[in-house]
Amino acid sequence: MLNDAAAAPPRAASDSLFGHPKGLYFLAFTETWERFSYYGMTALVVLYMVNQLLLPGHVEHIAGFASFRAALESVSGPLSPQALASQLFGLYAGFVYFTPLLGGIIADRWLGQRTAVVIGALAMFAGHVAMAFDASFLLALLLLVLGSGLLKGNISAQVGALYPTVDEVRRARGFVVFSTGINIGAVLGPIVCGLLAQLYGWHVGFGAAAIFMLAGLGVYLSGYRHLPARVTRGAAQQQPLTAADWRVMRALVVVIVISILPVIAYTQHFNVLPVWIQAHVSLDVGRWRIPVPWFQSIDSFTSVLSAAPLLWLWQWQTRRGGGPGDIDKIAMGSWIGAGSNLMLSGAIYASGGRLLHPIWPFLYCVGLGIAFMHYWPALLALVSRVAPARVNSTMMGFVFINLFVGTLLVGWIGGRYERMSPMDFWLLHAAIGAAGGIVLMVCGRALAQAVRPTG
Repeated sequence: MLNDAAAAPPRAASDSLFGHPKGLYFLAFTETWERFSYYGMTALVVLYMVNQLLLPGHVEHIAGFASFRAALESVSGPLSPQALASQLFGLYAGFVYFTPLLGGIIADRWLGQRTAVVIGALAMFAGHVAMAFDASFLLALLLLVLGSGLLKGNISAQVGALYPTVDEVRRARGFVVFSTGINIGAVLGPIVCGLLAQLYGWHVGFGAAAIFMLAGLGVYLSGYRHLPARVTRGAAQQQPLTAADWRVMRALVVVIVISILPVIAYTQHFNVLPVWIQAHVSLDVGRWRIPVPWFQSIDSFTSVLSAAPLLWLWQWQTRRGGGPGDIDKIAMGSWIGAGSNLMLSGAIYASGGRLLHPIWPFLYCVGLGIAFMHYWPALLALVSRVAPARVNSTMMGFVFINLFVGTLLVGWIGGRYERMSPMDFWLLHAAIGAAGGIVLMVCGRALAQAVRPTG
């Protein structure tokens, strides 16, 4: 049974804004600028490695890279610049989402969530500054990985701590607001950093990411008093885990593992998609050339636009007694991701080897944005709501393990891009997304029952 003592204390009316605690908006805007910096850098980094950093004349300047490359190729064999960039992206982005588990444990046991977020933001700022120089490239990735570990899971746990456990509806809406903040940053980051990189060079784009990471820290500190220093759940946090708690945790782990499949179907657009667009899409519009990183803003912009209609739809369905549960939403996100990859594969087949019109990668990214708004806020809300109080932040950190594993696989699969036809490559990702939808369709009812509080 999920104890009501696990609920966060209700906020006073004076600490509310538009029906939600004020702290939610500080957390959402912090994530806006943190995601601006992250996605701005991510939109550039693969193209930067393929087109410049990993080529002769530049790769020799990276401190420690010769040893790192030798270790990587001792496992995978010789790697082309594209394959090496894909593997490196997968390792970096994967560990960005592994370290939140450790960050959650550190916050739960020692630092508290608020202090952990501040330290993490400072480390990420230092990482973005280091990214502006070739020699410190590996150091930059390390700082970003460590900083993200302290920030990501703990800031999500703070969102959940703003609401009583029994207030499932407001909590779910709060996570949609939070995810919308993420997506606003994810829209602006690639546009601004991509344009600056195209006009003034790669390092100016990376420098902009550093500035906005610092802005995110400023927003967080300005709302400090509205945020829980530590996600405490009263006496429930000191109680041993019960058999019911372990049942819920096992079911959550299963959902998180299955969710790796939609993650793969979605995340490849950060890795191989820009390389594919650069070679196979007609980007010239008159004298203007569309910056490739701009395509990585489309899915996030779609997520922002789709948030309100999806909330209205789910509320309407709930009033009629048929609203989808969190697990149903995750399954739908997997199916939509599969359909987006299938559409792109079909467009490549129909093109007959000609350059594609940019409408096709545009529509592909639109589909991924709608998929994201189905599976990711639902997964965060589910874990935050039902994870036992004693390990709530740790379980929120564990959510990011699916991104860790999924992104490692994205890097590994992307390293084989040059060995496959583009049509087969995206068709493979359609099959992976469909597999997630099928598994959740078969197991969804049992999993929903397993995470439902008893008593």
